[in-house]
Amino acid sequence: MKKTQVAILLGIMCLLLTMGICIQAKTVSSSTTTVGKTKAENELRDSVLRWKEKYDNAYQELERKESELNDLRLMASNTDGNSSSLSKMLEQYNTLLGYTNVTGPGIMITLEDADSSNIKLNATDYIVHDGDIVEVINALKNAGAEAISVNGQRIVNGTAVTCAGNIIKANGEKIGSPFVINAIGSTGRLYGALTMPGGYLERLQEDGVLVKVEKIEKNTIEIPKYTGIYKFEYADWEVRGERWDEEYKR
Repeated sequence: MKKTQVAILLGIMCLLLTMGICIQAKTVSSSTTTVGKTKAENELRDSVLRWKEKYDNAYQELERKESELNDLRLMASNTDGNSSSLSKMLEQYNTLLGYTNVTGPGIMITLEDADSSNIKLNATDYIVHDGDIVEVINALKNAGAEAISVNGQRIVNGTAVTCAGNIIKANGEKIGSPFVINAIGSTGRLYGALTMPGGYLERLQEDGVLVKVEKIEKNTIEIPKYTGIYKFEYADWEVRGERWDEEYKR
């Protein structure tokens, strides 16, 4: 066999060998990436399930403690007239703090991001932001709303509505568009305050945000209780004009 033929044959064999090595390396790399991605997804899923289980257990424990507390209130009210008065006062405080479910008349506001197909300029102008929700909440409070919720999250004094990337959080829970804001109070006063010309909702509509306001005349608005915990680190408490000192705090 001539040297030229031998060289050509060796060249073809080297080319085929190189191609085989490249294909095998690519297959191994793809397999490793897939395995690593699947492992990461499984670990993330397990972590989410563990945290959900912890949350469910903590919520069940809270419900159990509240049930025990209600039983103690009933026992105290049945044995002592003064305790009965204190029990009613405690119920009123719990309602003011948002620790009880409430129903009543009021309004329901729905805020929704604009249809992306109609967006031609700055997309952020057509999106509902955390500041928009805060503005509406403040307007409702100023109009005398007695209870407010956003997508099922009770709004209390300690509630923080914040932006976390491309989502919004209320009471630490993720909420998204459409945002349904329920408010209990005087239907006429709430509706008038939120739909008045030049008001914040009108400006949102002008920006392209989808806004809907409904009057709810009957006691059909249901606002759930706040499931978090109040923490006071700096404020001194007073009960019936008497200082709530360290003995009571313990």
